[in-house]
Amino acid sequence: MSAQLWSDEPTRLDLLSFDAVAKTVVQAVLDDALDPVTVGVSGAWGSGKTTVLRLIEDELAPKPPAMDTTILVISTDPWRYDPGVGAKETLIGEVLSAVAAELAKKEQPEGRISRARTMLTKLRQRVDWAKALQVAAKTSLTLQLPSVDDLTSLINTEPGTDDADAGDPPSRGLGEFRSEFRTLMESAELSHLRRVVVLVDDLDRCLPDTVVDTLETIRLFLAVPKMAFVVAADEHRVADALRARFPDPGSGQQATQERYFEEPASLYLHKIVQTTVPLPTLSRFDTEAFLVLLQLSQRLTVEELTPYIEACVHLRLEKGLLDDLAEAVNGNDIFAEMAFASRMTPILYEKLQGSPRRIKRFLNDLRVRQSVAGHRGIELEPDIVAKLMVLEKLLPNAFATVLGWLARGELRSRMAKLETTAGRPAPEPPIAADPVPDDAASPEQQPTPDEGEREPVAFDDDLIRWAKLPPDLGPVDLAPYLYLAAAFTGDQLLDAGLPGRLRDIAANLLSSVRFDQRRVTEADITALGEDDALSLVEYLGRAGRDRPTEQTAAVRSLVRIATAYPATTERATRLLQSIPARELEPATILVLPPGAPVFRSVLEHWKSHVPADHDQIGRTLDIALGTGSRR
Repeated sequence: MSAQLWSDEPTRLDLLSFDAVAKTVVQAVLDDALDPVTVGVSGAWGSGKTTVLRLIEDELAPKPPAMDTTILVISTDPWRYDPGVGAKETLIGEVLSAVAAELAKKEQPEGRISRARTMLTKLRQRVDWAKALQVAAKTSLTLQLPSVDDLTSLINTEPGTDDADAGDPPSRGLGEFRSEFRTLMESAELSHLRRVVVLVDDLDRCLPDTVVDTLETIRLFLAVPKMAFVVAADEHRVADALRARFPDPGSGQQATQERYFEEPASLYLHKIVQTTVPLPTLSRFDTEAFLVLLQLSQRLTVEELTPYIEACVHLRLEKGLLDDLAEAVNGNDIFAEMAFASRMTPILYEKLQGSPRRIKRFLNDLRVRQSVAGHRGIELEPDIVAKLMVLEKLLPNAFATVLGWLARGELRSRMAKLETTAGRPAPEPPIAADPVPDDAASPEQQPTPDEGEREPVAFDDDLIRWAKLPPDLGPVDLAPYLYLAAAFTGDQLLDAGLPGRLRDIAANLLSSVRFDQRRVTEADITALGEDDALSLVEYLGRAGRDRPTEQTAAVRSLVRIATAYPATTERATRLLQSIPARELEPATILVLPPGAPVFRSVLEHWKSHVPADHDQIGRTLDIALGTGSRR
């Protein structure tokens, strides 16, 4: 994966095949039997509502040859309205400004002012006076009087309109607005307009008063012939906002008595919005196609990407497989994008509930985390990082459990048991570089990684379901990533099972700084006592097995403690043998004194289990055993 991030802004590229929704809405707003009409486009945050509005706008754009009638599209966003001016006045003002611009296109440059222009000016005066009342109300609340500029700037008429109807009194307030607005829309000067389509976005983000004022404006002032509204919002969130203005007096108890009961908030919404088109959540096919197209969008031009978008639509309609996408479009190698999407889809489809925005944000988080990890020398495949991020971000309690395993040095054994519980196949035993000696232990006799862990293993359902997600983690060293994730979240990795008096000693022994390691003197080790020595052996052995970055320090410390306390030697030996031979560091091997028979047996055990393709480890073991040359 590249380090480039995806923009969270809506797009006009239809990567989600929402064109079907857009065309359905366009058919409704252009239906002469539905005039005026308000259509809802409902979906959760991040589901693609704004993208659908842009597709609707593109669908309504004039196409050659030019038609005799015109569709005027107005985009508005109540969430961005100035809170100092009412939502009613702002929405009406945007509609009148767009109509004025359209009217100016049809007027002669030097012709006299039309009747429609005069009506438009009077409507604007009504809005200006309504704004003036808003300013007066606002300033009175703060014990201030509106300035002369505040009021005069709102009631000024357009230049040149005073001569048109000089005897008409100023139009104050919004009374009679709807009838005058209807007359304007029916005027000869606007006869070329077939529809004025107002696209309302982000209404579900607004405060309850703005939601109610916007809907009231649509219903009471602007719902006249030729007007159509498309309201993109989460229907449930809009209903929540309406409940603040229209509470249910019966607290829902009528529902048990009336078969078709609807609470006041829903009734109000359905009175204004005639029908709602829900946005579908992404299916598994949609999720995989979205992942492929997102990646291709960063390296292909729009012209090159369009055939892939169309091919995905065709495969969806034909219920085909996305595997056929590469054959459907020739000219580009998309194997990497297809492989990545195939690995990622099960995780994202399972956990992100079909939300395009959540998928984008997850992928961006993934790229950031991979970039930081890469700069710190942590190399993991994207699908493995993604699986760990699912645990970290979506299952925080389970993630804390895994961090606890890491802190106690039980990560590898617990992960192996978890994978087995989840039905994952056990990893194949390593292939020995040389024939296994007759006296070597059989696989059944090999030291189990979790030997000595007395706590019974029981996993909750969340962990088991997470473990079932691809890919298999198997022998992957997860410790570096988990340390990085813990650093991001501020979690401290402390082994609660290790007595507090031993934690500082363990931390110094495992430090990457030799000075810290030397701070634990031989006198400190001698003063431990046999029980504490055995506790440290257990901790250090698991750390050496599960944390490759601490492997050499852990083995060096094990040798020191086992030498001082012979009773711990047998356990230390079995823990050393549990370190996978394929993960041995050359420095770790050279730490063991081959002259001591017990440690020589560890070296021989590692030698018998070195995979054939790990030549450097094999050569280092030969040197340690005295059977190879140091040259």
